[in-house]
Amino acid sequence: MKREIFLDTETTGLKPENGHKLIEICGMEVIDGKKTGEVFHHYVNPLRDVPLEAFNIHGISTEFLKDKPTFSEVSKKFVDFTEGAKLVIHNAKFDVGFLNYELKGLGHPLISFENVIDTLDIARKKYPGSPASLDALCKRYKISLSQRDKHGALIDVELLFEVYKHLMEEHLLIKTEARKESAQKIQALEINKPFKVSRNFNCSAEELEEHKNFLKNIKEPIWNN
Repeated sequence: MKREIFLDTETTGLKPENGHKLIEICGMEVIDGKKTGEVFHHYVNPLRDVPLEAFNIHGISTEFLKDKPTFSEVSKKFVDFTEGAKLVIHNAKFDVGFLNYELKGLGHPLISFENVIDTLDIARKKYPGSPASLDALCKRYKISLSQRDKHGALIDVELLFEVYKHLMEEHLLIKTEARKESAQKIQALEINKPFKVSRNFNCSAEELEEHKNFLKNIKEPIWNN
């Protein structure tokens, strides 16, 4: 059974070390490529204001977050929900950076990047030099963005799931084509390989006698050890 959590967050800014905080977390469970319907979704009170530039991106206001739980209040549920699963994240360094900053402060286990699949890295390797944002990949794969007027973790994990399916389908197709091409090359080599009749070279009695004399002159041969 392959269990994956498609994960996204929203924050008050870019760097937790500068005092910025998580304000929304969403994780969607997928088992063997199918959504289970299990979702972890919480808005989080950052105990600080939301700057205007951040509000303009996700539309989540300071006022809206005032009655929401703090991260410490939902952290145990988050750890339990994600335990044992691969985390699929777009631009994982950003989200994991914020989550680990908070988890470390509360004494929870940190998220290991060995347990993370970063779709941004996959897209950049697949389409070098091309835009690789979630929006850009949705447009590339003709995934509707009609419900995404602003960034939001809940809608973004759904979009991420669709993007990931396309990325993996292409990856499997490329691997299959590479295997076919390799098999065809091997087959062509075998077909074009010239046939050679095996040859036997028998030693004469004189040659065998010379070989025996040669062996006698070898000092401390290894086959006598």
